[in-house]
Amino acid sequence: MNLLEKLKMPKKEAAGTNLSPPETSVFWIETSNSVARCFQFEPDGQLSVKIVDDSRPVAQRIVESFVNKFFPSGYPYSVNEGYLRYTQFRALQHFSSAALSVLSTQSLLFAAGLRPTPAQATAVSWILKDGMQHVGKIICSNLGARMDSEPKSWRILADVLYDLGTGLEVLSPLCPHLFLEMAGLGNFAKGMAVVAARATRLPIYSSFAKEGNLSDLFAKGEAISTLFNVLGIGAGIQLASTICSSMQGKMVVGPLLAAVHIYSVTEEMKATPVNTLNPQRTALIVKTFVKTGKISSPADLRYQEDLLFPGRIIEEAGNVKVGRALSSVVRPSHLHRFKEVFPEEKFVLCPGPRCTDMILEHNASGEDALRGWLVAAYASAMEKSFHGSRENVLQEAYEKMNDVFCPFLSELQAKGWHTDQFLDGRGSRFAF
Repeated sequence: MNLLEKLKMPKKEAAGTNLSPPETSVFWIETSNSVARCFQFEPDGQLSVKIVDDSRPVAQRIVESFVNKFFPSGYPYSVNEGYLRYTQFRALQHFSSAALSVLSTQSLLFAAGLRPTPAQATAVSWILKDGMQHVGKIICSNLGARMDSEPKSWRILADVLYDLGTGLEVLSPLCPHLFLEMAGLGNFAKGMAVVAARATRLPIYSSFAKEGNLSDLFAKGEAISTLFNVLGIGAGIQLASTICSSMQGKMVVGPLLAAVHIYSVTEEMKATPVNTLNPQRTALIVKTFVKTGKISSPADLRYQEDLLFPGRIIEEAGNVKVGRALSSVVRPSHLHRFKEVFPEEKFVLCPGPRCTDMILEHNASGEDALRGWLVAAYASAMEKSFHGSRENVLQEAYEKMNDVFCPFLSELQAKGWHTDQFLDGRGSRFAF
């Protein structure tokens, strides 16, 4: 080996042993609301978050942990107004319902055991009882369009039916010889209630969705329902083994739980700002606009809705009634005359002594219903001071509607109303 090779050798070894400097991870610490979090990028590019300091009180930690698990991400900014009140009474509703169901199940078992029949006959009776629930589901499934139109009223009716069915089950030990009849009717009512409750769940949840977070909202709502169902079952077991171990106790506690249940679901529905157009909400929007020139938002309108009698006619909105069959409103010989009053519109207005019937075309939207409703409301107001033929009054009202409709519709949509559909609950429509 010559001198030149000896001089080169250390350089090669040094080059071979030269290691690249170790990669340093990027991290930073953010402090918010007494919580310090360390954010760090891992070598694989993933971002990890660790809490390094938490000086919040224990109670506050529990509350925030509960909110994170049972409320949608970003709450309260990711939901519409009224969601908290809706959730509070939804929890109370499921708690009372679950407790009541434990009492009804106990009563059914007592009634089945008191029957002086063989075990096989009792089993057949139990199967027939469950079959009645499926019959109730099938019958109620034909009313889906009406539930779309009035989801809040149908949701309340669903719980009333459920409590009626549960009440029959609770009372079954008083007449064990009628076990099949009472249990069957109870399950029939509960089957209808289950279909109505499930069918109205989506439009109710949709009314609270604010940032495209319907799935998150739905999942968290069901989590709350499950939690309080479990708590209610526990309370029901405790009641069944103490106060409600006798029939007298059930007769006292059962109605109280049912009253809490119905009150809770009623308050839930009052807090729900449904933003689709149906006859009642359209009439209330038009009434407010004609009287004050203002447009109510879904949150403003929720406490004005009549949940017991949603089909009532509102005088200040033109006494409009939607959904009657065309043949019962207009004589065939007069149909073209009514249609020619507004030839370009998708509605026909037929003023009568008590109300103004509005019949929509098959493809009429919420905007068409609003146009017709505004014409009827303006015409009703003009008739009190305008002395002329009914056709002239309608023409004056129609021109006034056209003058205000564009800004009216823009503001209505800006308030969050969906005007692409009009949910009239399978009311009669026509087509030329």
